Amino acid sequence: MDISLINLIPLLMAASTPILLAGLGELVVEKSGVLNLGVEGMMITGAITGFMAAVATGSPTLGFLGGAAGGAVLALVFGVLTQGLMSNQVATGLALTLFSLGLSALLGQSFVGLKPPVTPELHIPVLSDIPVLGPMLFEHDGMVYFSLVALAAVWAFLRYSRPGLILRAVGENHAAAHALGYKVTRIRIFAILFGGAMAGLGGAYLSLVRVPQWTEGMTAGAGWIALALVVFAAWRPFPLLIGAYLFGGITVLQLNMQAAGVNVPVELLSMSPYLVTILVLVVMSAAGAAAGAPGSLGRAFHASR
Repeated sequence: MDISLINLIPLLMAASTPILLAGLGELVVEKSGVLNLGVEGMMITGAITGFMAAVATGSPTLGFLGGAAGGAVLALVFGVLTQGLMSNQVATGLALTLFSLGLSALLGQSFVGLKPPVTPELHIPVLSDIPVLGPMLFEHDGMVYFSLVALAAVWAFLRYSRPGLILRAVGENHAAAHALGYKVTRIRIFAILFGGAMAGLGGAYLSLVRVPQWTEGMTAGAGWIALALVVFAAWRPFPLLIGAYLFGGITVLQLNMQAAGVNVPVELLSMSPYLVTILVLVVMSAAGAAAGAPGSLGRAFHASR
């Protein structure tokens, strides 16, 4: 099998998209001071609701909207429990992930073996005709480009907009932000909803494009990887892109190596993307990357204080 850049880069971009979408959502959530460990659950919920919507309507666009809605609904539950009822963020996120894995398996029983409508590729005029670069970079489905536009939008929002600065202030010191009159709980709820919708989109991309079918547990830890990449990126958007593409590239490479019959145990190749992610996180932690964490991350806000 020919393992070349022309073949690998398009596959890499597709493999990285669900993690990038979920990671961007979680980055915004954590910038608000909330630690959401339910990303995996929101991704699998988005995968099944998006698949159901796409199969029922015959529209991949409605499928992606259904996936975003499914993730946002679960995020709303998380937001009400942690911000309204003051439940523990870590325990709530883990519990919702376990709940979502079971619920998605139940909902998906009648969809096993079905194929969703095909998500068309977008051929960008002129750019897609460029030799070599055109097919590699400018002939992808719309969600690949949406993830890149979302990355730039999140960066600009957090860096230059007033709402973005308020969000960051809430994440750094929610007590001070509350003293200045900002609605900390409301801001965090909106951030959580955005994060859930993005995770749902990432899950829908898995079931509609990446692996166009429904399979129980198909996220296979992608939500946990997205969580880890936020730390790897030191809570910054563009390093998150690098981390997502690094993981996606290793995933695609190990699949191509398996197909090419490389004399390495399949189990070792399958675990390599996760192993590399762990090693990168260890190196980043040793280098002090966690110093960029928001000051109020994971801390509950009590308005009465």
